[in-house]
Amino acid sequence: MALNKKGSRRITVDGIEYRWRIRRKPSYAQGLCWTPMTYAVEAVSGSQPGTTLIVTSGQAHPSNWVGVETEPIRPAHVAASIREAREQGWEPARGGPPFQLDRSAGCSGRL
Repeated sequence: MALNKKGSRRITVDGIEYRWRIRRKPSYAQGLCWTPMTYAVEAVSGSQPGTTLIVTSGQAHPSNWVGVETEPIRPAHVAASIREAREQGWEPARGGPPFQLDRSAGCSGRL
């Protein structure tokens, strides 16, 4: 699965360039704060798209419909997620199904 370039942001982590993106509109479950916000990350280099990293943040989507306050996802959070996923075995250059990383454990319970 290739990440759409439009609306994505670039980040360099440990010398490797990645692109990350948060879905602009929340899904129905995210809009009602039933599920936390997710974002996708992929490596920029390579002619073939590799495995996409899907990170579950533990925060409500900023465009939720019930007015729950959220904190923005900062590049430092994305970089930490990339490093954690790499430690858990994510290989961004290798093809395959999306790699799931759940960082919602220990969240403040705001959802």
